[in-house]
Amino acid sequence: MKPLLILRLVGTLFVTALSVQAARPFLCSDHNGGKVSVVSADGKIEWEYACKSPQDCWRLPNGNYLFCFATGALELTPEKKKVWEYKAPEKVEVHACQPLPSGRVLVVECGTSRIIEVDRAGKVAKEIKLTTAPGIHLHNQFRGARKTKNGHYLVCFKGEGKIVELDGKGKILREIKVPGDPHEVVPLPNGHLLITCGDGHKVIELDRREKVVWELNENDLPGNPLRLMAGCQRLPNGNTVFCNYLGHGHIGEQPQFFEVTRDKKVVWQFDDHAHFKTINQIQVLDVPGDVQKGKILR
Repeated sequence: MKPLLILRLVGTLFVTALSVQAARPFLCSDHNGGKVSVVSADGKIEWEYACKSPQDCWRLPNGNYLFCFATGALELTPEKKKVWEYKAPEKVEVHACQPLPSGRVLVVECGTSRIIEVDRAGKVAKEIKLTTAPGIHLHNQFRGARKTKNGHYLVCFKGEGKIVELDGKGKILREIKVPGDPHEVVPLPNGHLLITCGDGHKVIELDRREKVVWELNENDLPGNPLRLMAGCQRLPNGNTVFCNYLGHGHIGEQPQFFEVTRDKKVVWQFDDHAHFKTINQIQVLDVPGDVQKGKILR
């Protein structure tokens, strides 16, 4: 074998090995892989739980894991003891959840078209109806949703390409049209909104006047084209971790997520196709803060 070819092969193997090593510990949901996992900083799976089409996931201050999946939501201890559960009605899909300061859990349902807050007994304590346009298929109704500190709700209307803000009683305050089919909306401390645009292959940050103040476009990261942009987390250093969902024909082709600086440089990426298929949500676990109080920006 020629020396130059050997060097190229060694270099490729070295880069591949590096790409599988996580620079940070994290919790993630793997939609097509059907599991929620905790991965250490050196890339080892430390905890996982199988469930159908998981979406949102959180590590709570008490160390438990809260996550939603196709048919409901669960809170498990690290020992996988079930301490809380919500079972959605039949013919419903759950694509978002959020732990709230009151101890309730926010859940958004496609099919019933509603935001609910579920109490610790697993009962619906509050319900807000959502109205979708005619012809929007159940699966395409909603994705990410968050309750803000002022008691408002932000919901991604996936099939209608918009973010809707509602007050605490369900009154629509504004509708923001965005490119593609939004999958996540994160309210930032400065009043901005960070929005991943799904198959729009784009991420945008809007200021209070809904002006784009930052964006990441399909081909802004050399060698890392944006596929379906799903979950994300804004870090204290100003960087953002984005989940690059690789479904729709791209499984195994590139990293499942990456950390990007404000000037669009990739400083960390995760690429483990032996264990994961389509990572669609993430919580970086070395960032301090109480998720129930909105201290983790995701």
